[in-house]
Amino acid sequence: MPTPPPDGGAKPRSPEFRLAADALQGLRQDLFHDAFAYRPMLRMHVDGRLTRRLPGRLKEYAAWRAHALVAMAALITMAIAGVDTGGPSLLVGPLCAIPVLLTMVRPAGAFWLSMAATPVVGVFDAGWGEWPWVPGAFACHLTVLTVVAVRTRPRTAGYMWALTAAYGLVAEAGFGPGAYYGSNTGPMLVISAMVLLCVAVWHIRREARQEVTAQQTETAQERSKRTLLEERTTIARELHDVVAHHMSVVAIQAEAAPYRVENPPPELERAFATIRENAVAALTELRRILGVVRAEDYEAPDAPQPTLADLDALLANVRHAGLSVDKALIGAVRELPPGVELSAYRIVQEALSNSLRHAPGAGARVEVAYVLGGLGLRIVNGPPPAPALVKPSPGAGHGITGMRERVTMLNGEMTASPTQDGGYEVAVFLPVTTRTEEGS
Repeated sequence: MPTPPPDGGAKPRSPEFRLAADALQGLRQDLFHDAFAYRPMLRMHVDGRLTRRLPGRLKEYAAWRAHALVAMAALITMAIAGVDTGGPSLLVGPLCAIPVLLTMVRPAGAFWLSMAATPVVGVFDAGWGEWPWVPGAFACHLTVLTVVAVRTRPRTAGYMWALTAAYGLVAEAGFGPGAYYGSNTGPMLVISAMVLLCVAVWHIRREARQEVTAQQTETAQERSKRTLLEERTTIARELHDVVAHHMSVVAIQAEAAPYRVENPPPELERAFATIRENAVAALTELRRILGVVRAEDYEAPDAPQPTLADLDALLANVRHAGLSVDKALIGAVRELPPGVELSAYRIVQEALSNSLRHAPGAGARVEVAYVLGGLGLRIVNGPPPAPALVKPSPGAGHGITGMRERVTMLNGEMTASPTQDGGYEVAVFLPVTTRTEEGS
């Protein structure tokens, strides 16, 4: 006994039937449903290579250039329809121009109005010897097809062309005025097919360009986010090493402190034990939380993290790489918190690396200012001596982002901008709270 179909006994539809049903549904949606709905033509953009150079008033007018082209096409259509020797040209001209103008506000309705006006104009101007499109109707319908295709989509253009072909064949077969009149359905279909094909290609290229632009924008945003996360990960790794080292020192000193005091009171021993327990617990939590930012292939450095005391070695390496750099110290050198020392060193390092990449052969200057309330840094490089001969090396785009992240982490301020002579300057201020201010 055969098993009944799962859909209640209905036979499955063939692919041809579904294709025809989808085509009819699309035809109804594009040309029949709300055919005379109000869809005004939008103004065009004025950010093109030519329009952006226009003065203010002309730029405003340039936004309406599409409307002006349609109005000009309507006037040309009316002029073609007015070249009449037998029919009432005062009626034929507006009948051919109105559908063209209607494409600016009701595109689908303009197509149907052009189809309806074609036999009327053909009756009035039948003396031209062409059927079913007399010259005015020919120009009107071809213009309407083009404008509506530009304003809609390639599928709608295909439906309009099919309906035009059906009307032409029916008009020739049953409603032709006589055998001695020439048929222009073939030229209409060939010319309109070529025009609509060009419009379809233009649509496809525009959609492809928009998709590529959207993908590039999304890729740039993802790249920026990835760069930001990488810089934050690097900062977190370095600070993890610094803080873990100091917390370890606290735990060891707290454990050894009672043995350095002769006959320490029990309260002091308990206090040091509590300090050690808290330091070990904080170190464990620090490693657990910040340890997740380490990559699987990351290896902790054997040497301690660099500070401003290692700045001279950094400048020596940069000089060996070919960058002429000077150093200037302002104010009395004093000890700063490890995070500030590390961030200041990395900022100077990245700024000098940018100078090597983007201004090869130029000179640079590093200024370190120990001022009241913080630390000031200024790294400036001049323009490359021969920009036409030496091509800058492209970087990964992480430099400025990483420096800003470090400055933001320390609640500092940073500016990075080109100088008047063609160089580049990075200025940073990192606030440092003194112990006197903390105690107050």
